Amino acid sequence: MFRNLRRVLCAAVAALLLPLAAGAQSAHAAEAGAADAGAGYWHTSGRQILDAAGQPVRIAGINWFGFETGNYVVHGLWSRDYKSMIDQMKSLGYNTIRIPYSDDIFKSSTVPNSIDFSGGKNADLQGLSSLGVLDKIVSYAGQDGLKVILDRHRPDAGGQSALWYTSAVPESTWIANLKALAARYLGQNTVVGIDLHNEPHDPACWGCGDTATDWRLAAQRAGNAVLSVNPDLLVLVEGVQTFNGVSGWWGGNLMGVAQYPVQLNVANRVVYSAHDYATSVAQQSWFSDPAFPANMPGIWDKYWGYIFKQNIAPVWVGEFGTTLQSTVDQQWLAALVSYLRPTSTYGSDSFHWTFWSWNPNSGDTGGILKDDWQTVDTVKDGYLASVKAPGFPSTGGGGGGGGGGSTAACSAAYTVTSDWGGGFNAEVKVTNTGTTAIGSWKVTWTWSGAQQVTTMWNASYTQAGATVTAVNASHNGTVAVGASASFGFGGAPGGGGVPSVSCTAA
Repeated sequence: MFRNLRRVLCAAVAALLLPLAAGAQSAHAAEAGAADAGAGYWHTSGRQILDAAGQPVRIAGINWFGFETGNYVVHGLWSRDYKSMIDQMKSLGYNTIRIPYSDDIFKSSTVPNSIDFSGGKNADLQGLSSLGVLDKIVSYAGQDGLKVILDRHRPDAGGQSALWYTSAVPESTWIANLKALAARYLGQNTVVGIDLHNEPHDPACWGCGDTATDWRLAAQRAGNAVLSVNPDLLVLVEGVQTFNGVSGWWGGNLMGVAQYPVQLNVANRVVYSAHDYATSVAQQSWFSDPAFPANMPGIWDKYWGYIFKQNIAPVWVGEFGTTLQSTVDQQWLAALVSYLRPTSTYGSDSFHWTFWSWNPNSGDTGGILKDDWQTVDTVKDGYLASVKAPGFPSTGGGGGGGGGGSTAACSAAYTVTSDWGGGFNAEVKVTNTGTTAIGSWKVTWTWSGAQQVTTMWNASYTQAGATVTAVNASHNGTVAVGASASFGFGGAPGGGGVPSVSCTAA
């Protein structure tokens, strides 16, 4: 709401904020016993989402935007290889990617731009259409054990729309393109659902009965169209802005569900989606309530939380974010994370979520990555630690292993991502090349020069002379066959080149 510039502004995100426990990222690993949950397509049962085997899962993910803009592709590819970013998402404990798009990507004249192909980056994306790039992202995310939710964010790259159609993009085009996506990924259960339209707002209504403005009726038409192509997909339906005179965030008001639920031809497919933001996006009356932040659970209950608490359907907070620059925003995020229910206590019987955003160039929220598109905002990421959840089984596509029973083995690939002479950043990708899942890994290398590690994320390290040994963090030690985990580090001085790297697994 009130953020027309959010997708295109570059944010200068301050490094500030509430101190959090350094080891907080390990909290989401509490469901280790159910780490194999999530296979196949998903369906709902009451307030939970279940996998193909009936095991509950929790969506704990991140928004990666760009396809909905004039770049017609996820942002950041001007800086990094797309695989390295997906690996980094996984290594941080995010298990799902929400990918916004506009209907422009279906036009034959649309060409993705701002992709860096130098140094071998993004090599397999050269010459592809936007949909072709999306195919590659979906495929690699599945290999990494991440799921994907596609989000019809805008009718065109020009901006968001209050209703699901415009004069240039009628409802028929919207539905035809939703069906095209459902058909495109039919049988590829990495894509588990489609978010039908982003942030419907006034004059969109819920339950008013006017087919031109009743978002609930439109969601039923579109949802049934999607399920006619692939009946296994989840249909994710956002709220509106105003119901019975009560207004909130764009897409964040689901008060009408109690009286007017979305009813589809295939049972157990509806997930309701709310958006919620802090003061860095816009002011709301509840932020100035003397009871803040203790008033917030009641606000969330009223707008969308009751759906979960009354066991009506699963609830997914598809977007929430903040720059974290104010005390109010810090209190808001801490309260919301608590409300979403910590995984260590409730497991997958919890609210689902995808944080806004991975991208640093979201003008009024910033991102999990800082402006260099490499460094993690560990304070912001740390707030989310308690509600992260296990990843999902890889869809395959990785390397193989030797014969003779189950063998634990791994390989490591070392890449210098930037080098400015006085220092450098590098990433190491660890891939399970064996025939059984590994529970821990260790990577070792020896530099030929005087390089020293100055900081490392998603692994711990020791350095003796020129030899560095890096060991997995608590949240990324488990790697499925063919899947990968990544860690990164900064070092100095630069100019050290790429050493030989060894990997051992257990």
